[in-house]
Amino acid sequence: MIRAYLWERKGWILFVLGLHLLWIFIAYIDSAIPLQPIMYMVFLSLLFFTVFVFIRYQKETRFFQRLKEWDHNLNITGVDAPDTPFQEIVSNSLSEQANILRKTASENRMMLEQEKDDLMSWIHEVKTPLTAMHLMIERMKDEPLKSHLQFEWLRIHLLLDQQLHQKRMTFIENDLYIEDTDLESVIFKEIKTLQSWCIQKGVGFDIQLEVTNVLSDAKWLAFMIRQLLTNAVKYSSKTDIALFSALKDGKVTLTIQDFGRGIDSRDLPRIFEKGFTSTTDHNDYASTGMGLYLTKRVSEPLLISIDVTSKRGEGTRVTLTFPQKNDFVQLTGV
Repeated sequence: MIRAYLWERKGWILFVLGLHLLWIFIAYIDSAIPLQPIMYMVFLSLLFFTVFVFIRYQKETRFFQRLKEWDHNLNITGVDAPDTPFQEIVSNSLSEQANILRKTASENRMMLEQEKDDLMSWIHEVKTPLTAMHLMIERMKDEPLKSHLQFEWLRIHLLLDQQLHQKRMTFIENDLYIEDTDLESVIFKEIKTLQSWCIQKGVGFDIQLEVTNVLSDAKWLAFMIRQLLTNAVKYSSKTDIALFSALKDGKVTLTIQDFGRGIDSRDLPRIFEKGFTSTTDHNDYASTGMGLYLTKRVSEPLLISIDVTSKRGEGTRVTLTFPQKNDFVQLTGV
């Protein structure tokens, strides 16, 4: 700040120094003016000028120092009151800008909330005809056509479900209910939802659950497993998907292993990024890049760690490690 202040006032400082040098120069070339008294006056003058600059530095930089430390939270009450007309101009301009930004942010927040509410309302409204469509498809006699319609219905259902949970995710902490959850019932329910798709692709399941109880939120855990199973089925064909749980280091793990196309090693570090699909399969228009991103987002408040290993052409293994009860102490405040 000292360097900045001196640079800001360099014009005045150079002017004062130049004026004093001019006095010394005049006394030097004019023998009628004694040099020694002039030097003495210059010394005292520069001494008083140095004290003056120091005092003005303390006073003038106080406002700007607090302004520099301001955390830009649209509230300038923490900044010192201006002492000079120029500081008052800066302060008034900041206040006006902060008021405009607060108003704009409030309006945008209200618009986003309204759009979110409208979208969630629309999703719930669409579920009614979608359910009726599913019942009509179930009554069809033409099995090949029925199979194709069930697959397309399932795709719409999964996309709507993904969009609904994505909008709910902004307030997921208020929607959590951590309890002992039956892992087996959650998995079998999600497999049943994907049944028609699995039959169409010739995909089966090899399930071996040594441990069936985990500590989690059943609804959001089901969403996570749904995204992982959807990915596994999507990239598999005529193979089994293995699901097995175990107890490792006092924590329950659930592994989902498919033997599909796998993930390229250079893509692995980016699979949880929003919208990322693949750098290898550019023609995969079925991928949205949202499934694993949302899974990762949900796993964080649930304290579930996700480990993914994959090899191109051999499949992908996803391991979920569930927390112990004492891991939720900070979350629940118990």
